[in-house]
Amino acid sequence: MAHAKPSGSFVALITPMNNDGTIDYEGFRTLIDWHAENGTRALLIMGSTGEVSMLSPEERREIVERTVKMKPANVEMYYGCTGNNTDTTIGYVQHAKASGADGAIIAAPAYICGNNDAIEAYALEVLDSTDLAMGFYNNPPRVSTDLHWSNLLRLATHENMVVLKESTTRVGQVAQVCAAKPDMAIMCCCSPNLGLVIPTMALGGHGTANMTGNIIPQEMAVISKPWETGEDAFACRAAWLDNLDMLHFAYSAINPVAIKTLMRAIGLPAGPLRRPLQPLNAEGLQKGLSIVNKLGLTEKYGFRTGTEALLAAE
Repeated sequence: MAHAKPSGSFVALITPMNNDGTIDYEGFRTLIDWHAENGTRALLIMGSTGEVSMLSPEERREIVERTVKMKPANVEMYYGCTGNNTDTTIGYVQHAKASGADGAIIAAPAYICGNNDAIEAYALEVLDSTDLAMGFYNNPPRVSTDLHWSNLLRLATHENMVVLKESTTRVGQVAQVCAAKPDMAIMCCCSPNLGLVIPTMALGGHGTANMTGNIIPQEMAVISKPWETGEDAFACRAAWLDNLDMLHFAYSAINPVAIKTLMRAIGLPAGPLRRPLQPLNAEGLQKGLSIVNKLGLTEKYGFRTGTEALLAAE
């Protein structure tokens, strides 16, 4: 069957945790509702931002089963379903489908450094496994494998393939994909160092699959709106430049160390990072809090800063 394609701001959500390291489901509910109120169009739960590689299989299944029941009417709920091999990934995708998920995102399995032919075949096998909207995350910095645009366009012909998240540094690759006009949403990572956001949107991209929306959801909604008019383009450019410091901060440490440390400090339900990850140091956190103040986010979102925030982050 035909599946809806996401557009706009697709936020890779953190996994909120209690102080004892267990999953904070009320924190999930608060964050999901907050995004629904602030312009986020889709959420990816248990992506790399959600510390998925450190969750147990039991936790992963429970997170799907419990959070699908929290779905707001105006937000699509996707789940990170990449396993360490093809069969495990298929199992996670089929579980997501059975639990009522709107969709699943997969990437190449980590660490194995599979070649492009192997990962294309893996993705096609997963896409064939169940009738569910799915996306592929081309993420060479994390998994080494870097699919060529020809691989990606072949995947795009599958009826279950609805979204690509691109995290290369090659604007030319994005251009080739956009030029082919595949029947899928074309999105990119919000890392300013990759430099993909403005070119992707200018070439006809459908939004961003971003991490920084965990802190600035309204701003990322503006940046991620598909360009239909000149006003959309100018608003995107202005929001990108105005929030560039926060975008750089979000990627100042390995994902999600900076973003989750700052979220905990400013009063969003986040909790600790799962060991062995450690929170951002005091100097780094102070930079983040200074950016929050500079952007007026304390007044806009009700965040806390100052001494109270520094103490909360400990």
